[in-house]
Amino acid sequence: MEVEEAIRTRRTHKVFVREPVPPEQLRELLELARWAPNHHLTNPWRFRVLGPQALARLKQAAGPEAASKLDRAPTLIAATARVTPDDPVQSEEDLLATACAVYVVLLAAHARGLVGYWRTPGVLRTDAGREALGLSPDEHFVSLIHLGGRRQQQRTPERAPADEVVSYLD
Repeated sequence: MEVEEAIRTRRTHKVFVREPVPPEQLRELLELARWAPNHHLTNPWRFRVLGPQALARLKQAAGPEAASKLDRAPTLIAATARVTPDDPVQSEEDLLATACAVYVVLLAAHARGLVGYWRTPGVLRTDAGREALGLSPDEHFVSLIHLGGRRQQQRTPERAPADEVVSYLD
């Protein structure tokens, strides 16, 4: 799949087949994420692939109402960015680089016939949720990536025309 096609055709999916992403494919996706741009090559991202026990802890921290959304995808990956408290500019750059790395995972998964969902559930902004996944104080939660096989087609949403979001400055 060409890059432009991947960008234009990737969609958010919330319904997945039950089989998890094979470990070798997961390794490929996370290997590609390492190539996201990052200032000073800090490699600020941290990815945690959730196993059954980690998922159970996170569901318990989320509570019964929010826990069901954590069961949507057969493979979940928590992405965080390292924070440098004494350097807010570097921390911001590392946060943005980690967001790029997450998008690399989603595009690469799409190119392999998988589907994904970038979530930012509230539980991972709580002490209990962070503790459930062992997030340290120097990590900023970025995304809970849901991955799996496609179970349904998604429609193409309307996008704002480029003229509405782009300006050219003299």
